[in-house]
Order: sequence, then structure tokens, then C-alpha cells
Amino acid sequence: QVQLVESGGGLVQAGDSLRLSCVFSGRTFSDYAMGWFRQAPGKEREFVAVITWNGAITYYANSVKNRFTISRDNAKNTVYLQMNSLSPEDTSVYYCTAGSYNTVIHGSTDVWGQGTQATVSS
Repeated sequence: QVQLVESGGGLVQAGDSLRLSCVFSGRTFSDYAMGWFRQAPGKEREFVAVITWNGAITYYANSVKNRFTISRDNAKNTVYLQMNSLSPEDTSVYYCTAGSYNTVIHGSTDVWGQGTQATVSS
């Protein structure tokens, strides 16, 4: 079965950047669209970004558009989330997920990583 392992979170200051990584294993990576979600304390998990199997199409939540960039390297079975101009409102646990494009956008996949914490101080 598919396994996802996120990394790259940490504690940064407002305005700084972080790059998250998610390594995929267990199936053929290029068969899957990939996405990132996040969940802040006391809030529901929310969609952040999605990328198609070949990277041709990406889509972002309005809250991160023009600040975050999702990308993938199919040779390394890895999807990335470059997060720039971070603010305290971006503090969350960030989760990686895999599935079809539509299931990823709606968060209705059944494959999730364990999450990585990103904390932004003011």
C-alpha cells in the first residue's frame, strides 16, 4: 500500500520560508496526483495545494496563492511544498496525500502521511 512520509517542518519567524517534502512509496508515484493539507489547533483540516501526476497542473487555496509552490520529482518519488512569506496564520501540521486529482482536492483520499509541524512566530 501507499506510504507517505513528510519532513521539513520547523520553527521560523514571520516572513521566512520553509520547504516541506513528502516521500511516496508502495506504488507507482506517477500514477497519483499529490496534495498538501494543513490543520491548525482547534480547526478542521484544510486544502492547501494539489499537483497532477506530471506536474502540468497545480491548484492552490486562495490563502496560500502566490506564496506557496507545490512541485514534484517523479524520479525521486517526492512532492514538495515551498512556503514563502510565512505568517503566524500558517502555523499548522502539514499533511501530504495521494489520489486522483478530484479526491485530493476534496480531501477524500484514504492515504495520508503522519504530518509535519510548521510553526511561524511573529
